Amino acid sequence: MATDPVCGMYVDERTATLRRIRDNRTYYFCSQGCVDEFSDPERQRRQAGIALAVAWPLALVVLVLAYAPVPHAALFVAAVLATIVQFYPGRAFYVGTLDALRSRMGNMDVLIAVGTSAAYFYSVAALVLPATLPADYYFDASTLIIALILTGNYLERRTRERASSAVRRLAEVLPASARVVRDGIESQIPVAEVRVGDRLRIRPGEKVPADGRIRDGRTSVDESLLTGESLPVPKAPGDAVLAGSLNGEGAIEVDATAIGYETFLAQIGRLLADAESGRVPMQRSADRIAAVFVPAVLALGVVAAVAWFLFGGAPGEIALLVFVTVAITACPCAFGLATPAAILVGTGRAAEAGVLYRGADAIERAARADYVLTDKTGTLTDPSPALVDIAAAGGPTTEEMLAIAAGLERSSEHALARPVLREAAARGIPPRAISEVRADPGRGVRGFADGRSVAVLRGDAARSEGARLDAWSERIARAERSGASWSVVVDNGRSIGFLAFAAPLAPGVSEAVASLRRRGITIEIITGDNERAARAVAEPLGISRIVAGATPAGKVARVRAVQAEGHAVAFVGDGINDAAALAAADVGIALGTGTDVAREAGQVLLVRPDFRGVPLSLEIARRTVARVRSNLWWAVGYNLVLLPIAAGALVPIWGFGVYTVLPMLGALAMGLSSTTVVLNSLSLRRIPLHDGPKDGGVAREGPRRTFATGS
Repeated sequence: MATDPVCGMYVDERTATLRRIRDNRTYYFCSQGCVDEFSDPERQRRQAGIALAVAWPLALVVLVLAYAPVPHAALFVAAVLATIVQFYPGRAFYVGTLDALRSRMGNMDVLIAVGTSAAYFYSVAALVLPATLPADYYFDASTLIIALILTGNYLERRTRERASSAVRRLAEVLPASARVVRDGIESQIPVAEVRVGDRLRIRPGEKVPADGRIRDGRTSVDESLLTGESLPVPKAPGDAVLAGSLNGEGAIEVDATAIGYETFLAQIGRLLADAESGRVPMQRSADRIAAVFVPAVLALGVVAAVAWFLFGGAPGEIALLVFVTVAITACPCAFGLATPAAILVGTGRAAEAGVLYRGADAIERAARADYVLTDKTGTLTDPSPALVDIAAAGGPTTEEMLAIAAGLERSSEHALARPVLREAAARGIPPRAISEVRADPGRGVRGFADGRSVAVLRGDAARSEGARLDAWSERIARAERSGASWSVVVDNGRSIGFLAFAAPLAPGVSEAVASLRRRGITIEIITGDNERAARAVAEPLGISRIVAGATPAGKVARVRAVQAEGHAVAFVGDGINDAAALAAADVGIALGTGTDVAREAGQVLLVRPDFRGVPLSLEIARRTVARVRSNLWWAVGYNLVLLPIAAGALVPIWGFGVYTVLPMLGALAMGLSSTTVVLNSLSLRRIPLHDGPKDGGVAREGPRRTFATGS
């Protein structure tokens, strides 16, 4: 069943008549009030304020008339005022009840409408038929119940707005208009009319209206809301900018590459919406309870009322109050809000740091992780390694060899491709035209140049394929002693070039590893590189578990082996070369996914290549699942404790007089129960986004560079 995104009640998609489509996603609702709240929350807030302004003064006047020594005629005044409250502020409950009947699914409005109507109509009947019914009037109960429940709903609405602050900020971040240059003429148009390929002019201090690439100008851009990067990011021609980011001090012109639904901002919004509407597996039992909750409560109210009337000596009017109290004390909304309230706050908090979860199931998977397998290059080491040694032999010049290497690496996604291309560009060497380029994960890149087979082979692949390495023996030894990576360039079976790469530890890695250890999580490095290079990274971090020379298939096999030992495995990789291992793990954490999160592997996506996001993503998941669990226990405990009280558990102690206040107390408790769930979830807003290292035993990056290699 679907979940009402407003109140958390369950809705059967097959019979639901109330639905709305937003961002290509269909939402289902239990009542028209929830539809209105979803579509226009500002208008609903104003109407709720008006309803409270009417309900409370009239309810208090009715209360005075009920207990003050006033003439009997004052009861007719009380009846008129109660009628206004019942059918003006209380109208929403009747509308919701009709919606529930149409969809054949119970909701909170059914319980409130039935309970308050029973008290109201009995009182009216007793007033107009004094010879038939006892002179007991409950106008005060019906009006106060409506006022209290409306107050609870209003408080819940306000706390829910606080909970959804991250999603709301995303929705508000785009500018209303954009400056577009078409046919040489600049005009200002609504942002919805921007097209891919449009040339956008963005002045200092303005927001970027669409994803794009800078064609002219230099600036710095504030992307903190989108990626969690706290400092402005320098931008130059050719660099990407994101819709919703804030331009800094420079005027720029941008070619729009993605608009509307396809922007990075929209992708984040969809992931947050998917996670918010998801159900964690632990809630399945609660789902089964909630599905039958409303009819079960009504049945309990009838049984309790009849039992007290027939066997407990309760007068008819007390039996009526028993039924009313049971109906309005029950709170099915707490079941429905238990998961989405916590997940909404948790995922919103994570998004502030550039951590995105693919649905609620990913959150529970991440919460269980107790063993982290991590790739090395671009995860523990800087994602931008440098080319530190280059040499040619066997005929071609260094420039000719580098042109072949750049031509091959131009089509590669590997981290070691970028320094080759940078070096070729710095020397003014155009990449050689290479045909049939094929990446061989963990081994290198292959292709054909003028009909000759050419390749860039990573170290272990060069050895296993018998490449002639005699000319490079000293360079290889020097690179491996320092923990550097190396590759050879092969032309028709001849080794014509040598390339060595070095990468320091990425900022914050020591801090992140220490944070994982404090949480009792085991860490293991698994890499396609040689063992020396792996140890050069592992030793400064105090990591003793290393698997070197691993192929993509070997990484998958290692994931399964650790799972067989009873661990819940989180695999950390780059989302491209490690897709198979990310999919095989209990939770895959794709590091540095960039701006096209829809195409990335992994259940947890870290927008920035910052390893500190790994412990943060696991900690937020753990705390979120803990809040879901406590919310569910609250929902179960609230109903298990208060429903027996509402049904008469206190009568043997205090007698039937307890029902003079119990209906109002029940309404107050019900109104506050859902608010309590949301407030408990809001505590996730206090999760620190930067878990600094504690004193003692924590490795820190020193000034020296630690060299490392390949994937």
